[in-house]
Amino acid sequence: MAELHSDTVSVLDTGTDRVIDSIPVGDGPSSTAVTPDGSRVYVTDSGADTLSVIDTRRGEVVATVPVGDEPSRVTVSPDGRRVYVANVASDDVTVIDACRNRVVDTIKVGHAPLGLAVLPEGSLYVANAGSNEVWVVDTRRNRVVATVPVGAGPTALAVTPSGARVYVTNLVSGDVSVIDTRRTAVVDTIKVGDGPAGVTVLPDGRRVYVANTVSDDVSVIETRRGELVDTVPVGKEPNGIAATSDGARVYVTDFADDHVSVIATRRNRVMDTIEAGDGPTGVAIGPRRGSVKRAV
Repeated sequence: MAELHSDTVSVLDTGTDRVIDSIPVGDGPSSTAVTPDGSRVYVTDSGADTLSVIDTRRGEVVATVPVGDEPSRVTVSPDGRRVYVANVASDDVTVIDACRNRVVDTIKVGHAPLGLAVLPEGSLYVANAGSNEVWVVDTRRNRVVATVPVGAGPTALAVTPSGARVYVTNLVSGDVSVIDTRRTAVVDTIKVGDGPAGVTVLPDGRRVYVANTVSDDVSVIETRRGELVDTVPVGKEPNGIAATSDGARVYVTDFADDHVSVIATRRNRVMDTIEAGDGPTGVAIGPRRGSVKRAV
């Protein structure tokens, strides 16, 4: 879990819901991503224009990679070989070779990219908050191949396990755009809470959870019907959100309260609240022991 104001990443054991480590990173950590095998965690250092690479076995930063201006989001390819970083101030995406921790390409995208997601087949989706569009990148050539208009202020993306749908949180318009990836078009728009800033899909693909940073709650969407089915009150200014591999719990970082709300998905109620560092933001859950990495 990335902690923006204390320049650390906290490690939370989801078996006990206790913080078991705190790792210093670069200035202004804002988001995290875990490799498929859980061996590395990547952290965007928004104030330093770098990416910190954490070795999870050693629990320390083993590399720092210069990226674009004000990196906002990071994601990893399904095979773990490429890392993509959205740079909100330079309007581009940095492509990193994960084996060598080196930049291999820079892709110009729309204005103010804030969200990233990779489909199972490898296509990269980029949410551009300043131009109200999602751009689709062919990662074999690192070329933009499609542009999809969405709502106002798209900030975060989540992909269903099959890769058939991409859910886009639109911070300004207060809704979620649903993109059909085969048609590369919006097929539905779902109204949620105020200021949707983060989104995650449960591993079975049946529900989507949306963190609403203005209304201080989490919207629950049933994917088959495309309907809002529940709203869960959480802490103040929720933004980062991630589900466990079994789908039993969803972890939400409450930025203004400096804690994490744990939602039991069977009842859609907060079952626990965990103290975090100063300004918890991006959260990612690794495959090993269900550990949570959050930037604080």
